[in-house]
Amino acid sequence: MTRLLQTIEPILWRDEQLHLLDQRVLPHTENWLAFYDSDAVAEAIKLMVVRGAPAIGVTAAYGVVLAAREAWFSAGENWQEALIPALKRLAASRPTAVNLFWAIERMQQTCNTLSKYESPEPALLEQAKRIHQEDVKANRTMGQYGADLLDNDSIVLTHCNAGALATAGFGTALGVIRQGFIDGKIEHVYVDETRPWLQGSRLTAWELMQEGIPMTLQADVAAGALMAGGRLDWVIVGADRIASNGDTANKIGTYSLAVLAKYHGVKVMVVAPTTTIDWSIENGSQIPIEQRAHSEVSEIEGHAIAPAKVHVSNPAFDVTPAALIDAIVTEEGVVSSPSKEKMQQLKKEEKNDTNSISDRM
Repeated sequence: MTRLLQTIEPILWRDEQLHLLDQRVLPHTENWLAFYDSDAVAEAIKLMVVRGAPAIGVTAAYGVVLAAREAWFSAGENWQEALIPALKRLAASRPTAVNLFWAIERMQQTCNTLSKYESPEPALLEQAKRIHQEDVKANRTMGQYGADLLDNDSIVLTHCNAGALATAGFGTALGVIRQGFIDGKIEHVYVDETRPWLQGSRLTAWELMQEGIPMTLQADVAAGALMAGGRLDWVIVGADRIASNGDTANKIGTYSLAVLAKYHGVKVMVVAPTTTIDWSIENGSQIPIEQRAHSEVSEIEGHAIAPAKVHVSNPAFDVTPAALIDAIVTEEGVVSSPSKEKMQQLKKEEKNDTNSISDRM
């Protein structure tokens, strides 16, 4: 059981550099990349070297450290002004994951307290490490809250990857699954492959197999048949942004799962830290949906699977209305049958201000 808690850590700071586990080449290759400058970090986020809203936030925080180092060496006492372009480039790397903006704002608040006459790096590095540690702690708390909602011998389905690879460690949705397995409540996990980037087959399946959690990989289109068989208890997923009424943006295909689950009487659990909640927007229609490269749909590993010049739509996310969600699990507690009123109660209970600042970047 102890081994199950010693999960993958995809983000490391050592030797004054940021190190990221390259998730584009998993599961066949475990390759660590070192980053010395903030622009490379922004590009890594954009190209999905690192992905998952919490992991993106932590990575961006370290990116600010590198940017501040560059600004100090290039501009001296004018480092704060010189830092602004790098912050904007980091903020533009992924538009949907609100944790990105939250982390940059928190780092910027630290910048505002520092003298222009001394290097900002030590204080910013301390803040980035704090954000990193807080994420792991929050994941473990959410894991227990979510596991407590499960009955014994539950069979669950998860979509995309919301595990240790998507966070600083342990995971959100997979954190619940890990803890549920430890507590004897998870009998089996079904993993959607998650087209088109295959995070389920490449990442989630790999994580679960690393830790001996019983699982079965399936094509996304098999979910309805699985539910019709009457053997599924929960759909457990993460989130990239949650509106103030509980509408949730997650990997494309999540909305379809929620509709199927509602019809078949399967419960839906969304697991995410409060930093994923964007209190500035009223509902999911205001969440920006990232459109990614056409080649992700028309090709697999560089090999064409569709006619040349075919028109492609590739939204990275969709929005699940709060009415289709049975529980939103955060480190501050569980919101059952989420609504605007219940989400506002959660907001009152938060220890830290987590208002979205995406409109300021």
